[in-house]
Amino acid sequence: MTIGSIAGDKVKKKLSFRIPQVYYFLVIITAAGILLDQVFANGNILSNPSIMVNILVRSVALGIVAVGQTFVMIGASLDLSVAYTISLTAVMTSLIMQGDPARVPMAIAIVLAIGVFVGLVNGLIITKLNVNSFIATLGTGLLIKGFLNGTFANFKGSVPKSFRAFGYDSLWGVIPISIVILLVVVVAGWFILSWTKFGAHLYGVGGSRELSRLSGLRTSRIIIGAHIICSLTAVLSGLFIVSRLGSGAPWVGPDGVYDLESIATTVIGGTALSGGRGGVFGTLAGVIIFGVIDTVFNQLGIDTYLKTVLRGAIIILAVASYSIRSKREAA
Repeated sequence: MTIGSIAGDKVKKKLSFRIPQVYYFLVIITAAGILLDQVFANGNILSNPSIMVNILVRSVALGIVAVGQTFVMIGASLDLSVAYTISLTAVMTSLIMQGDPARVPMAIAIVLAIGVFVGLVNGLIITKLNVNSFIATLGTGLLIKGFLNGTFANFKGSVPKSFRAFGYDSLWGVIPISIVILLVVVVAGWFILSWTKFGAHLYGVGGSRELSRLSGLRTSRIIIGAHIICSLTAVLSGLFIVSRLGSGAPWVGPDGVYDLESIATTVIGGTALSGGRGGVFGTLAGVIIFGVIDTVFNQLGIDTYLKTVLRGAIIILAVASYSIRSKREAA
């Protein structure tokens, strides 16, 4: 059996209609949150639809970059540089635009090129220098951090009012543009993983890089491609954040903990750290779970440290559940 047939089988399984297990966690957590809000707060989560929309809007930045993180983790890699790539995007975007609508296309083109470069560097270090992805992307992130901290001390530049539509405007006054873009990114990620050779090969490489290499796949190109996609999603998240803030600063990415949280939500969504298994729809559910937790804790006025504890517990329970299920399926 070739690696192509193995990857194809995996894709066929993903194409079959099956609700990712994480959605059951999402339903339980949402129901528990609504119940707590009804009993101990004002019950606005259930009665005010704008709160539910706000949960999704607050999940956009993390959701977009988590889709990219899903790609690299399916390939048995990861990317710890995404938080600083987000900061670099936010700063460079506002610095280039300087509030001038005519500069918007140029700024977007430049930050996209930067994203491609960062992803390419990460991929080359991992594949050509055989550096572990944790160390490679951590090093890249620290290089970006050093550049940002040494060059920028505060907010720089500004984005024009027209560009802020990305973060604040809605289609027909109902659906926020940012949510639409998040859904487009998720669907695009699903399409690439499920319907393209690149997606099939990425699952194969994540399952066994050596077997993939022996089967004739250009594993280095596949891993590099996954890292470029991940960096581009970080750029898109940075564009969304700067459209909300109006200006970029070097701390916007690290303060959002987008590196660790993108990995956490991807793992909660069912993507294996060992690679070869997972999908973007599960990742989306993991992101929304974090959004629901944030909103419920804000409604109840509970200490934010407890939110971190609960997130950690959810990650452990989710991974343990997947491990038990995998053992049962293998038996």
